[in-house]
Order: sequence, then structure tokens, then C-alpha cells
Amino acid sequence: MSATVTLSAPPARTSRSALALRLSPAVLALGLIVVLTIRTPAAISPAALEAALTQAAPIAVIGMALSLVIIVGGDDAVSGGIDLSLATTAALSTALLAKSVTDWHHSFEFSLLLAVAGALVIGVINAVLVAGIGLTPILATLATSVMVAGAIRVVTTNRRTDLASPAIITVRDQNIAGLPVSIILAALILFVLHLLVHHTPIGMRMRAVGGNREAAHVAGLHVGAYVAATFVLAALVAGLDSVLLGARASGFSPGMEDRLLVDMVLVAYLSPVFSPRNTVTPLGAFLSAILVAVLSNALILARVDNSWVYGFKGVLILAVVVASALARRRAR
Repeated sequence: MSATVTLSAPPARTSRSALALRLSPAVLALGLIVVLTIRTPAAISPAALEAALTQAAPIAVIGMALSLVIIVGGDDAVSGGIDLSLATTAALSTALLAKSVTDWHHSFEFSLLLAVAGALVIGVINAVLVAGIGLTPILATLATSVMVAGAIRVVTTNRRTDLASPAIITVRDQNIAGLPVSIILAALILFVLHLLVHHTPIGMRMRAVGGNREAAHVAGLHVGAYVAATFVLAALVAGLDSVLLGARASGFSPGMEDRLLVDMVLVAYLSPVFSPRNTVTPLGAFLSAILVAVLSNALILARVDNSWVYGFKGVLILAVVVASALARRRAR
């Protein structure tokens, strides 16, 4: 008597539907870019693409910083890894850099160290709140973000501070091999983070903690230490982003953290689109930042009101989060 084994088709359909869900936000953004390009061909001119790369650089770096937190904490938007304070941390570092160079008359090198030190303090606070005390990341970093926003107002008295350091002017205005210096610096940070996450034992353990904390704990990994270290590392990257933010805005402008927060969340959660394993990666955040910058630039060149630009980004964030939630539900 023989038994017949029947292979069912639903898994293939499920795989295809999960892929469609994963790609849908990027397809939406690309579709809009195509429409805008047909309407405004200048949106893909060499000058427009160069401007988009310049705009993408600081967004890519802050998005990569958030990707580190998500990799270790998990990609659930509510209970997973999240650091809402990274945008305000980067803004505070930019304010310290601009104030130190322009108003306090320190060297650029000392001012950058001060900016990074300020960011590291915020990272340590988040590490203690989340890994030490046990607060949920979304609540802890939201509270920290409000605190840092207050510190920014104290440091800057809510006024713009120009930044005209030769180093900043070079990052802002110069090209190397046809590419803006800013995007080259962002690519160098990407190179370091990609090596760390994907080609070192530390990176392997980071991904293990993010994939399954209980299994990582059973395997002998100190989960809390990796979570804490990730918040500090992400803050360090945010502090370095002060150079690119200061170059893009030629200084510090009040409210830059609000705009940066929207872009940061968008590129970090859009990054799985560029990953074969549908996971958040620094490379995915880098590429997502370029996609979002090209889209934003195309909307501006098409003379779309700025409020609509941010409105569409909000819709895109919602689409990314919903697609991710539905994909996880189908995977169960």
C-alpha cells in the first residue's frame, strides 16, 4: 500500500503576496517619481540628481543610525528597536558644532568632538533607560527626545546659527569624481557599518539578538549589553551626522529635528525593500534615502506645496508600517 503526498500551492502564493506587500511602498514611490518625471523632465537632470544626492546624505546617515537599533531590537514598530531621539540628537550635535565654531570661536576639530560627545551622552542615557531600567524603547526615547529638544532651545535660544567653516564649505560645495563630497562621506560611514553588521562576529551577534532574544540568551549572549551598545553606537553616528546636516543647511536652523525625524523613520523602515531577506540594513537605509530624496526633489521641481510633500511622506511611512505588519501576520 502506497501513500501519496500532495504538495499544496498556498505557500507559493503566500510568498508572492508577502513579496508584493514588501515592495508596495517602494513601487508607490517609484510610480510617483515616474509620473512627476513625465510632467517635469528636469526632475532627472544631472543637476537635479546631484542636488538629490546632496539632500540624501544626512538622511542616509541618520537612517543608518536607526537601522542599527532596529537590527538589534527587532523591526516591530511598537515593541521592537526604535530610537525616536536620534533626530533631536543629531540636531543638538549640529547646534553644538555651529555654536562652537561661530559663537565660541573654537576650531572645527574641537567643535566636532564636542558635538559627538553631546550625542554620546544622549546615547548613554537611552542605554540606561532601555537596557538598565527596562523601559520600552519607544517610550524611553520619546522622553529623551523631548528632553533633548529642550536642550537645543537652551543652547541656541531658538535662533539660527550660521556655520562657515572651511571644512563645512568643502562638504557643502565640492565634488569628487562628479559626486558630492557629502554623499561620499555618507558612503564611507555605510562601508564601516556594513562591515560591522555583516562581516564581523559582533555584527553576527547583533543580528542574532535581533532575530530571537531568547535563543541569543540561551546561547550565552549578553542581550542587554548589545542593546545598550547599539543605542550608544547609533548616537555616535547621529553625532557624526552633524557635519552633513551643518553643511546642508549652512548651519543650524530651529526645527530641523522635526523634518529629520520624518525622513529618518521613512528610510529606516523602507530599507527592507532593498534586502533579499526583507530585513533592515544600513545599505537599505542608504538606498532608501536616495530614493526619498529623488522623490522629494521631484515633488519640489513639480511645484508641489511643501506641506503636501511632508503629507505624502507621512502616507508613505504609514504604507511601510502597514505592509510590514501584514507581512509579519502572513508569516505566522
